[in-house]
Amino acid sequence: MKFNTTLPQKLKPYYQVELIAYQNSYAQKDLQSAWNHLERAHVIGQAYPWPHTYVHWKMLQFGISIKSWKEVLGQIPRLLVGGVKSYVGKIPVGNTGGANVPPLKPLPIDSEIMEIFRKAGIK
Repeated sequence: MKFNTTLPQKLKPYYQVELIAYQNSYAQKDLQSAWNHLERAHVIGQAYPWPHTYVHWKMLQFGISIKSWKEVLGQIPRLLVGGVKSYVGKIPVGNTGGANVPPLKPLPIDSEIMEIFRKAGIK
């Protein structure tokens, strides 16, 4: 069994770009774009416990800020177990992390993110 611990250095810039883009979009009240950046950060970081957990924390905060109780309630279990699943390598690859998607359902990875993984030597 492979244990994932930290986000690889080659992935960090891409993950951070998505989080910064989230903050910028959110500050400009472009909520759809903000959410899309959180989803992208989730896919990039989901195999690593702390980045995965952090994105779910941001998704929970987002749900609270837009008063989406569906999102808030959906994020709580993801926040509690997502990082553990990352650590032991049992994630639903490509899952975007929101309450609008079943938590264990793998999804196709966007071609742009696949290219990021390829450049970083992942997968």
